[in-house]
Amino acid sequence: MSDKTTRLIHAFSALADLGEEIADTRDFEEMVRSTLHVVLGSLGLRRGAVAEYVQGGDLLRFVAAWGLGAKTPTNFILKTQCAEIFSMAEPRPLSLGDQEQRELIEQRLGAQLTDAIKELNLSLVVPLVVHEKFVGLIMLGGKATEEIFTSDEREVVRTMARHIGVGIYNHRLLHEIEQRAEENRGLYEDLRTIYRDTVRAFAAAIDCKDKYTQGHSERVGKYSEVIAREMGWDEERIEGIAVAGYLHDIGKLVVERNIINAPYKIDAKQSSELNRHPAAGYEMLLPIRHPFADIPLIAKYHHERIDGRGYPEGLTGDQIPLGAKIVAVADSFDAMTTDRTYQRRKVFAEVVEDFRKNAGKQFAPEVLAALCRALLKEVTGETKERKMAKLLGKGYLESEECRPLLIKLIAELESDKLLAATSMA
Repeated sequence: MSDKTTRLIHAFSALADLGEEIADTRDFEEMVRSTLHVVLGSLGLRRGAVAEYVQGGDLLRFVAAWGLGAKTPTNFILKTQCAEIFSMAEPRPLSLGDQEQRELIEQRLGAQLTDAIKELNLSLVVPLVVHEKFVGLIMLGGKATEEIFTSDEREVVRTMARHIGVGIYNHRLLHEIEQRAEENRGLYEDLRTIYRDTVRAFAAAIDCKDKYTQGHSERVGKYSEVIAREMGWDEERIEGIAVAGYLHDIGKLVVERNIINAPYKIDAKQSSELNRHPAAGYEMLLPIRHPFADIPLIAKYHHERIDGRGYPEGLTGDQIPLGAKIVAVADSFDAMTTDRTYQRRKVFAEVVEDFRKNAGKQFAPEVLAALCRALLKEVTGETKERKMAKLLGKGYLESEECRPLLIKLIAELESDKLLAATSMA
């Protein structure tokens, strides 16, 4: 093997490395230019260009050029079906100086494009074909020494072209993957929107069964979302807890309407029938493939209490999922702040007192504290959206006593003593 051929092989190794980088870098055109310089420098060529085939457009787009000066074009219009012809042909270097090879070039590119290439003083055309797909052309000028290409040099050019083609192919593939990923993201968002709309439709169906609590499920979902955000949950988990709030009472769909709508305090038998709705909700939600895994369990355990006196399983403390603790607080908060058939809604001071009385017993103190902090931010104007104030109605949080009541309760709920007592439950 000659020294010259050895140098070419070393240059080819460097080119292979560049070909790999083309697949990984966003600066695609800069990498193609660098690669072209390696080819030209290793072969001692004065000019050259790399053009990428634009799929579906019968167009060659110049990506890199060297030594063409002001003659460098932007695009070449290809002969119809040129890509298919190149894809089926052997991807070997073709010389315009050889009559037989020039005729092959004209057959594949057309006489007009062949003449345009010659006018640029480019004499060697190398098709870039990867996996039987035409991806572009390398067009090279003659040597500075005006020597003809040897068979070894033509083989090296062919091998180098293959690696440049792989780089372009990989870049195109990555671009297609990014496009598909973007399309998939759009489809995913559409599916999430459909899922959310379906959840809201279910919530409306649940509440329609109880004429006294219309809008309850949606409010519980929104209160749960506010609490979770105040507790520092990420957006995906926040969306999940909101969905759980919307669906927490889905089990009521199997409870007799006359029990749900009874205008009096129901008896023990009716109460037992009503109390089976969490377990029924769990059974209804379990077969559904939710984006958020805890939804069936939250529906099942949202009536559990920290002290173990809840239902359906009498869980205590940390046995209760945190999501269920959040929905339990949101559920009770809405029950206390809306009119029911058996009671008028409580004034805010009464709600605060109920929280204080049942913290560590019915409710998790850390969840109550989060709700109260969120309420305080709305009362003081720190939060501009005032989501809960809108749900509670005009004037409910505007009393002068709201702020000191919340500050005092938050301090009590966040005290180490109360939290420690809760953890022992």
